[in-house]
Parts: sequence; structure tokens; C-alpha cells
Amino acid sequence: MKITGRILILVCVIFQVFGCQQKVETVSNYQEIANVAVHNAAIGLGAVIQNMDLILDQIKLMEEFITPIRFYPDETGYFYIYNYDCVNVAHATQKDLQGKDLTNFQDENGKYVIQELSAAAQKGGGYVEYYWVKPGETKESRKLGYVEPIPGTEFFIGTGVYLQ
Repeated sequence: MKITGRILILVCVIFQVFGCQQKVETVSNYQEIANVAVHNAAIGLGAVIQNMDLILDQIKLMEEFITPIRFYPDETGYFYIYNYDCVNVAHATQKDLQGKDLTNFQDENGKYVIQELSAAAQKGGGYVEYYWVKPGETKESRKLGYVEPIPGTEFFIGTGVYLQ
């Protein structure tokens, strides 16, 4: 199956998440959307890339998949994917991060953000609070990230909600 066909399958699998969003904009609603979106994307990506032999093909498919997706009622939601060694392999809004090792990246409070996200993913998934630059801004904002492992791989996918 060609990569574009696999992407179409993934889009169909998670359409229900993005097509059923309510207009109520509370942090708990955003957390619920984040949890469902990440979980469905992780499961779908894991299933689609499981039979792809080349890591570069897997990365290309993941990048193509997450790039156009936006969610939350205001469309500020996006995905990012890292390997467990904290190297960014795909980011929907910050393409300059792709291929960079962010093991030692610290937010403005000294938190090793990607290390903590990786640790949460390796435990099966979870939330991490940190500071990150919101798209279109220059200053870090408080963010609650949610990550899950992509089954059968050394990658994890995440998103978050800005709390400010």
C-alpha cells in the first residue's frame, strides 16, 4: 500500500475525533480531546507503519500524517512525534525541530521537557506540565502535554493544551 493510501486510512480512523468537537472551551474538554486524539493517532500510526521496514519510510509517513492536522475548536491543537532518545522526528508547526536532539532542552523553569515527555510515554502515556512557545508567539506559555507510545515502535506522539 502506498504512503498516501495509508495516510487516507489514518485520516478516516481518527475523523470521529475531529468531527465531533464541541464548542465548549474548557481545559478539561481540551484534555479530553487531546487524550482521544493522541490515543487514536498512536494506535492508527502503529498499525499502519508496523510492516514498513525502513525507519525513514515510517518517519516520512508520520510527518505527512501529522502536518495538516489541527484540532480543538480554535484549531490550535497539533501533533509532535519524538523517539525515546528525545530526537524530534516530526512536528506539525515547528519544522525546524525535526531531526534535532532535544534531550537537554529545558523550559524557562529548568524542566527537561522532552525527557519528561519520553518518560511518560515509556510508562504507557501521561500528562506533563511545562512551558513552550505557542505558535505565532515568542514567549513561552504554560502548557499541559499528553503523550502516548506508538505501539511497536520507539516513537511517541503527543499534543498539548496551552493553559494561559
